[in-house]
Amino acid sequence: MAVESMPSLLSAALRFAAAAVVLAVALRLRGGRGALRVDRRQLGSAALVGALLLAGGNGLVVLAESGPPGRALPSGVAALLVATVPLLVVLLRAVTGDPPRAWALVGVTLGFVGLVLLVLPGGSGAVPLAGALTVVAGATSWSVGSFLAGRLPMPADPFVATVYEMIAGSAVLAVLGAGRGELTGLDPAAITTRSWLALGYLTVAGSLVAFTAYVWLLQHAPISLVSTYAYVNPAVAVALGALLVAEPVTPPVLLGGAVIVAGVALVVTTERPRRPAVADEPTG
Repeated sequence: MAVESMPSLLSAALRFAAAAVVLAVALRLRGGRGALRVDRRQLGSAALVGALLLAGGNGLVVLAESGPPGRALPSGVAALLVATVPLLVVLLRAVTGDPPRAWALVGVTLGFVGLVLLVLPGGSGAVPLAGALTVVAGATSWSVGSFLAGRLPMPADPFVATVYEMIAGSAVLAVLGAGRGELTGLDPAAITTRSWLALGYLTVAGSLVAFTAYVWLLQHAPISLVSTYAYVNPAVAVALGALLVAEPVTPPVLLGGAVIVAGVALVVTTERPRRPAVADEPTG
């Protein structure tokens, strides 16, 4: 809805910039003058991760889904392609000497099968190759950013990290949008109320709430568990479509959703940190 009358990348830049300002002000009021203080290495790490997640990941997906019918990638196909994120994360872990458990691999595969069952029955039509490749590039960028977030010297406070990630991501998005010519002929008066409301929702729900939660989870949960959000998104989209615009929920959709839930449950169970065993007390 936002990109119906707004430039794709510039609208994403505005969304993250606004969220960064709101979060920064809240942190400053809560923690005082030094609340946002970080060293250069932490700042550089947060900026790199933010550029990969927001400009590379979110920006490329927004770009792929923009444009006239026939050129824009259908959202269902985009959701299926974004589901490669857990698979890419598993690959990154394996390459760097941190192989996941066998059952986690099974859960990832099961979730991907569920996504196929969920998306394909809807009938996405012809898939624009350029859009599909753009989303794959975005998923790769998001995966690399998520992977590096747990290995670089990030700010200790994940909310502070979120501020700098959103600032860096919005700056890169703005530069890319200007480079694409999105400022040329831009008429704010032509932006519809529907698009402004959608941008406001994305700023609050998508950036301040969801992205902040994602950054927090990257520092507090296994990456394989965090990346299972890619399985949940399409299921949520189907539910919202049924509730808000009366989209039919067919038996294949229910089957796909059940398989997705099973895959997520398997990964969550496998990746949940185990409590350390309590040693037996010495007897006299």
